[in-house]
Amino acid sequence: SRREIVTTNMWTSELAKLASNAMLAQRISSINAISSLCEETGADVEEVSSVLGMDDRIGRRYLKASVGFGGSCLKKDVLAMVYICETYELHEVAEFWKSIVTINEFQKQRFATRILETMYGTVRGKKLCILGYAFKKDTGDVRESSAIEIVEYLQAENADLHIYDPRVTENDIHKRFPDVTVHKTVESAILGAHALVVITEWDEFKTYDYHSVFAKMQKPAFIFDGRNILDHDALEKIGFHVHAIGKRNKREFKHFVL
Repeated sequence: SRREIVTTNMWTSELAKLASNAMLAQRISSINAISSLCEETGADVEEVSSVLGMDDRIGRRYLKASVGFGGSCLKKDVLAMVYICETYELHEVAEFWKSIVTINEFQKQRFATRILETMYGTVRGKKLCILGYAFKKDTGDVRESSAIEIVEYLQAENADLHIYDPRVTENDIHKRFPDVTVHKTVESAILGAHALVVITEWDEFKTYDYHSVFAKMQKPAFIFDGRNILDHDALEKIGFHVHAIGKRNKREFKHFVL
């Protein structure tokens, strides 16, 4: 309706659009920054997020810690804000917006590094099953997907990478990574894998029979849940070594400061 149409000048319209995505990205990077502290201290990021969401001033939306945001809009619009601020010599403001992207890149790097460190310092020749390649569930869009940088890092470490995504085409993956193995079924992707790496929050990943999955994997069997969508306690009882965003694994030791 016309009541929902706001008439304004060009710069107000432009900044409202850019700032909308930039502030959503800021919320994601904020909770992801908190997740890194949770892993060090032993706090649970999902519980922290739940408590924050109880405050009406903050709200619950976009407080889901993850391996990082992707897609065609958020990063682009944040960097547009950076560019405009630099153009008008608002350098401190530009650094604020730039830090959102910096944290997002740090989160992906931190996740990939954790895989390497957890698997005894090397993934050379180990079969890693990447679950999800799209930037979010229910789409085949891979633009700015977190999977891209994580696959790049693991490939540089000479991992044997096997990718399954229910929507992304083999061609879209092989255009960037011609040497990885792309699977049409999850069964072939997990067979003999040393680790499962969840990057996209596809609902079907929550429905698998993980007793059967565990039986088909190498031991010790690792799961790295980059979206915190799985039942981690149940997976630990099966025998998996589970590592999630913003949660310290019971087998991990972290220093603490008194």
